[in-house]
Amino acid sequence: MAEYDSSMYEKMSVAVDLLVFTIEEDRLKLLMIERSEDPFAKMPALPGVFVGINETLDDAAVRGIYEETGLTDLYFEQLYSFGEVNRDPRMRIISVAYMALVPIEKMNYHAGLRTLNASLVDVEELLASNRKVAFDHRKIIAYARQRLANKVEYTQIAFHLVDEEFTLPRLQKVYEILLGKSLYKANFRKKIAPMIEETEYVTAGEAHRPSRFYRLKEQSGCSE
Repeated sequence: MAEYDSSMYEKMSVAVDLLVFTIEEDRLKLLMIERSEDPFAKMPALPGVFVGINETLDDAAVRGIYEETGLTDLYFEQLYSFGEVNRDPRMRIISVAYMALVPIEKMNYHAGLRTLNASLVDVEELLASNRKVAFDHRKIIAYARQRLANKVEYTQIAFHLVDEEFTLPRLQKVYEILLGKSLYKANFRKKIAPMIEETEYVTAGEAHRPSRFYRLKEQSGCSE
């Protein structure tokens, strides 16, 4: 190692970009910022930061979402790495994207460092529009949206978007939003029956028949 010369090799930087999804008014939303700096100043972008030389990717993700939106205590999972040569006009930068799903009640965010604004953006509307987005973030968002639709079929990821106790109609709606299609009630309830258990509570103050509250079975966990 004494003879190793790191200057022989070109250098590149690593960043993390963060996708925080929620559901608001029965629409899939994504937390985005408005950049205060060039490149792409005043354009919508995903929150993100460069990874420090003594920092892990996971630590950078936690720091990045706090610095740019004020959010804390989020569970992120690594989504994918994006490394096209010209994805960033500043220099050669590889981005590792992370994804989180958060109930709307916990989305207590605000504009932070390097941001003019932070807001929830309708994912389907964004992807269907010609709205300009910084860097290759539209591509990252499209990839994450497809991953969500795929993962809801074979994991319990949808449970991240409901409270600990939930009604079956509400849970079904979350599944439908993530899948992008309607589901038959009987088939849906048969599929999720092994994962959930009844609570003693029902909805109150409703004109129609009260709905029972359920929760995820403890032994099921919330598999990613």
